[in-house]
Amino acid sequence: MNRATGRRLAAAAMTVVAVAAGTTACSSGKNAASNAADSGTYTVWDPYPQFDKSSAWAKLLDRCGGQAGVKVERTAYDTSDLTNKALLAAQQDNSPDVLIVDNPVVSTLAEAGVLTTTEDTKTDTSKADPNLLAAGQTGGKTYGTPIGANTLALYYNKDVLKAAGVDVASIKDWPSLTAALDKVKKAGKKGITFSAIGTEEGSFQFLPWFWGAGAKLTQVDSPEGVSALKLWSDWLKQGYAPNSVLNNTQTTSWQEFASGDYAFAENGTWQLANAKKAGFDYGVLPIPAAKSGTAAAPTGGEFVTVPVQGDTGRYATTSKLVSCLTSGTNLYDTDTTLSYVAPTREVQDKQVAADAELKPWVEAVRAARGRTSDDLGTKYPKISEQLWKAVQSALSGSKSPEDALSSAQNAAK
Repeated sequence: MNRATGRRLAAAAMTVVAVAAGTTACSSGKNAASNAADSGTYTVWDPYPQFDKSSAWAKLLDRCGGQAGVKVERTAYDTSDLTNKALLAAQQDNSPDVLIVDNPVVSTLAEAGVLTTTEDTKTDTSKADPNLLAAGQTGGKTYGTPIGANTLALYYNKDVLKAAGVDVASIKDWPSLTAALDKVKKAGKKGITFSAIGTEEGSFQFLPWFWGAGAKLTQVDSPEGVSALKLWSDWLKQGYAPNSVLNNTQTTSWQEFASGDYAFAENGTWQLANAKKAGFDYGVLPIPAAKSGTAAAPTGGEFVTVPVQGDTGRYATTSKLVSCLTSGTNLYDTDTTLSYVAPTREVQDKQVAADAELKPWVEAVRAARGRTSDDLGTKYPKISEQLWKAVQSALSGSKSPEDALSSAQNAAK
C-alpha cells in the first residue's frame, strides 16, 4: 500500500458517518477476512448480525456462492463497527471480497481508496434508480450498487384524525399539515412527534423538511433552510409537537406515537412491523414539500461494494456474487426480509403488487435523496453535525432559526 493511500485511510477513520438507524452489535464467523488463504473461498462482510446461519439471508449467500462455484465465508458486524473493520482491513491488505455497507459510508471508503468502481468490476447498475445510485457516487464514479432502501414518511393515526375532523387527503403541503395539527390540538389530542436529537438521527429527520423547502446542504443558512427550521420551531411554540423531540431518538419518538395519542409520527419503513402491532388503525403519508408534492427524504439502506484486492483476478468471481445478490428475484426476497424498498422499478412494482401498503413507501423512496449525493462525499458528516446543532439551538430557544443556521454555515465552511 502506498503512503498516499495510507494517509487517506487514516483520515477516513476520523470521518466515519454515524448512521441514523444502525443494527445491534453482534458478530458471526471469523473476525478477519481470509481470502488469501483459499482461492475457492470468498469473504462477505455485512451489517446484518440479526441474521444467523439458518436465516434466508445467510442461505442466499451460500446459494450465490454455489452458483459461482466457490464457498462464501460470511462475517456480520454492527454498522459502525463494520466501517472501522473495513478501514483496518484495507490498511492490512486483508479486505473482504464483498462488503455490504451503509450508503453514507460508501464515499468515505471510496475516497480512502478502499473500494473499486463498478467500471473496474464490470458491475451492471443500469436498473438501479438514479437517485438511489447517487448515494454511492463520488468524483464522477460509482462505487457499488444499492441492495435496498428505506426512508422516512409520516405515519398517522386514523382515529385521532377522524375525531379532529381532518381528512388526510387534504394534506398537500406545509400549511395544510399545520392546519391539521391545529385541529388535532383543539380536539384534545397531540399533533406530531419526531426525532430532533443532537446526533445524525436528528439531521436525518430534519432533512425532508430542509430539502422540501428547496434548501441545499452547501448553503444551510439559505432562506429556504431557515423556513424549514422555523416550521419545526413554530410547531413546538404552538404545542403541535412536544419538547421531548429534543431528546427523542427515532425509537423513543415511535414509542410516543404508539401510545395512541399522536396524530402523526415521522419515522421509517423499519417501524412497519411495530405499526401493525400498535393496536390502532394507521396510515402512511409521504412527507409533503413546502408548497406541494413529496419532499425528498434521505435514503437509508446498504450498498454492495467490492473492496480493492491485491489479486485482481478475484474480481471476475466477485462480480458473479454481486450480480446474484442484486438480481431481481433475490432483491425481492432480500428486501422483503429487511423491510426495504427495492432499488429497481421492476422489483418495486412487484412489492406493491404483493402488498399495497408499500405504495406510499415506494413513492417516498422514488423521491428520496442520498445524504452524500451532489458529490458531498466526506464533507457531509461535518455539515450534518452543524445542522443537528442548529436544530437543537433553535428548538431549545437559545437561538433564532436564522442565527442557528448562520452559525452552522460558518462552522461548516
